Amino acid sequence: MPPSQLDIDLIRNIHDVDSATTYLFDQVPPSQILNKALSFSKESHKCQVRKSGEPYVVHPILVAAIVVSITSDESMAISALLHDVVEDTDVSIEEIAEHFGKDVAHLVAGLTKIDSLRDNELVPSSSNERLILSALTFRKMLLASIKDVRVLVVKLCDRFHNMLTLDALKPDKQKRISEETLVVYAPIAHRLGISFLKNILEDLSFGYLFPKEKQKIDTYLQENYYAIETKLNEIKASLSDLLVKNGFFEEDFEILSRIKHKYSIYLKMQRKGVSIDEILDLLAVRIITKEPVECYTILGLVHLNFRPLASRFKDYISIAKDNGYQTIHTTVFYNTAIFEVQIRTFEMHKTAELGVAAHWKYKSGGNNVKLDWLDGLQYHNESAEEFYDLIKNDLYSEDISVFSPTGDVFTLPRGAVALDFAYAVHTAVGNRAMSSLVNKNKSSLLTELNNGDIVKILTGESDIPRCSWLNAVKTSKAKTNMRIICNARIKEINSKIAINIIATVMNLNHSRVQEWLESHNCNNYINIVDDVDHLKNLIGKYTKDIGKNSRFKSFVARHRFKLKKFTMAGLEIYSSTHISDVVFDYCCHPKSGDEVMGFLDKSKVHVHHKMCKNALVKINNYEPMVFIKWAQRKIYRYKLIASLHNEKGALADFLSYLVKLDIDINSIELGKNAGDYTKFCELEFETKEADINAFRAKIDSKIKVIDLVQTNDAYKN
Repeated sequence: MPPSQLDIDLIRNIHDVDSATTYLFDQVPPSQILNKALSFSKESHKCQVRKSGEPYVVHPILVAAIVVSITSDESMAISALLHDVVEDTDVSIEEIAEHFGKDVAHLVAGLTKIDSLRDNELVPSSSNERLILSALTFRKMLLASIKDVRVLVVKLCDRFHNMLTLDALKPDKQKRISEETLVVYAPIAHRLGISFLKNILEDLSFGYLFPKEKQKIDTYLQENYYAIETKLNEIKASLSDLLVKNGFFEEDFEILSRIKHKYSIYLKMQRKGVSIDEILDLLAVRIITKEPVECYTILGLVHLNFRPLASRFKDYISIAKDNGYQTIHTTVFYNTAIFEVQIRTFEMHKTAELGVAAHWKYKSGGNNVKLDWLDGLQYHNESAEEFYDLIKNDLYSEDISVFSPTGDVFTLPRGAVALDFAYAVHTAVGNRAMSSLVNKNKSSLLTELNNGDIVKILTGESDIPRCSWLNAVKTSKAKTNMRIICNARIKEINSKIAINIIATVMNLNHSRVQEWLESHNCNNYINIVDDVDHLKNLIGKYTKDIGKNSRFKSFVARHRFKLKKFTMAGLEIYSSTHISDVVFDYCCHPKSGDEVMGFLDKSKVHVHHKMCKNALVKINNYEPMVFIKWAQRKIYRYKLIASLHNEKGALADFLSYLVKLDIDINSIELGKNAGDYTKFCELEFETKEADINAFRAKIDSKIKVIDLVQTNDAYKN
């Protein structure tokens, strides 16, 4: 059985070399090469101690013990014993290779490289940018270690033991390391499918980063311990009786029970704005059997005897996740409680707990582990903020599997749309996608895909910029490539807008402005579209320059070119003439936050999206333009599912109430999963309200809220 029940307290309380050595050889029989590596590590670290005062070598010995509990790969165990030797002592990689072979030296070199990257990239713990820089460190680690995934597995075990001994450090160090663990190492464990390590790392970090929140959850679980245990034991006994009555022998299956791990509980509470006793799948049971076909027999028995929640059923056996994970998930009611039931074989259980570490077949340093998913993590030259925004979708979303018409399987995050699928097929397919067929029905490229959908993409002959769709796609590959096309297109448009703005302010012909900019090497003039100070400086420079020419002195005297600021309709407008009104043109429906531009018509400003085709005609005709930008205000995006009573005027009444709350509705869907008496109204909207709990209370006072989440949450569903 996988080490999901590692004796954490025992490992945490080992502080001497003899106890650590005993524990190591309790996990794996001693061999000549392992003993040699142990002696080498002891000798190399003999003068070193940890912050706690214990001999340093205790740490690598226990890391090796954790490694061998995961895999029988001897090179990994030896590299764990030696992982700090090169970094902390005078021993070289060449000496490691001489004593233990090239494979071990290769692993130790990879581990040393990760440490070097960490030291170079992480900012001091006092910085408020730790989270973003840790995300960047993760990117570099991933790229540095991609040649051999074993390096990452050993590093995860190293971090696991470090987290167990964090009490010896100062609070600021504890927080820094915990934050790094939560953002960098736990997601790697998740992606590699090593769920037991992911859960342990998250819970250990949670305790240091959010001690009050963890204490509340601990208190709840302690106070409700007997009630929870009673519920779990009851459903386990009921399931066991059900299986035995239907032909299963007791030795053919095992039923495990669990409570969702603490950090996962916390995230659920944050995402949904609920208390711990409102979490639906807090309790879970896992039925483990011998053969895959038996999983489906058990599923049938469970659904026939317990009422299932149909919307929460997932079959990852027939369509496995990229990292090899296979399990049937379903959720059922039992005696007024709700339980998640997972069904898998013993072999699937091993893979689910250990991920890529479950099945090693190494020859000459190669491996048979499927790592195709790494190709989908396309992070090029984004800023730190953009990179972190991308990885949160790739690393924290549940997966769905969809098919091409030829039967090829593509794994996408839940919520992915047809355009995400197009980019998963090939970058060129995504760039040139025109429309899609989902299950043979013509569909928009923004159609959300479901497990098992068959998708075909219809393409054109050239790349199509879709800048307003960046928030609609879910995968980093789609976002990155769409952004590349859009940035090039917007740069071209901005250069024309800049010339039109200067020409309008100074009442000059655009060709004269362009000629002056080129003759004075003003290559960065395009920046005036986003920077009003740069616009003012450039106009001042131009005015001073043409004022030197006697022919223009009278012109300059008549036109002072002073920009005035006007604020209206959520926009800041800078113009040398009076502005009386702002009109958002219907042809492109620009909304808050979009890339926009403004055309001057007498004293009115007509606002268009920068990708608007009608506006492009106006730009090319050199119509007068003014500098505009969105007035700064923090916007929060929410997704709401509410229970709407099926009575006349209910929807109109509810929407009128939302208008009073000053929200901007982006989309609305009515009748999804409709019942006999109640319909579910699903809304996506923007608001300045940041406090999700306070906001939920306001809406709850008017209508029953089923679900409310902030869709710009890093751990979004």
